[in-house]
Amino acid sequence: GRDATRAFATGDFSESGLVDDVSALSPQELLSIQGWLSFYREHYEPVGKLVGRFYDENGAPTEALREAEAAIEEALKLQAESEQRKQQFPPCNSEWSSAKGTRFWCSTESGGVSRGWAGVPRRLYRPGSRGSGCVCVRSTGPPWGHPPSSQHSDRGDLDNPHLQEYQGCPPLAQQCVLPG
Repeated sequence: GRDATRAFATGDFSESGLVDDVSALSPQELLSIQGWLSFYREHYEPVGKLVGRFYDENGAPTEALREAEAAIEEALKLQAESEQRKQQFPPCNSEWSSAKGTRFWCSTESGGVSRGWAGVPRRLYRPGSRGSGCVCVRSTGPPWGHPPSSQHSDRGDLDNPHLQEYQGCPPLAQQCVLPG
């Protein structure tokens, strides 16, 4: 008989977690709520609305519901942008051993992204975030999002300013081993 929306996102079903305030949840937690909403809409027939933060005594949506829905829409937008970035720059495969050091490599399946190209490993620095991550970068064709034309180089995304080569790794190698 109470709203446990926050608990479905956080996993905290204690007394303090069983609250209806979702305003401070992260985008990932909001996506979790969206997943639960979709599940219940698909598998259950609604029988009523819980009067409280999200619905008034007449069953009408409240401002808090509109704000939560807007926050979920923003989280969905961020997720779509993240997926698009992952298509452009899929994560590298990597392994480490004390004897050989770190090996990064790209294949047509690396990072869980199936594609028609393998790419070359590069460090990707995202504005506003610390550090870098290894991604696979297309080394031929036009840059991401551009149609083939004579106006663009045939270097794929290698000229992206947020990329950096691994020191000691040949520029077009599909794998790189860094000692240590």
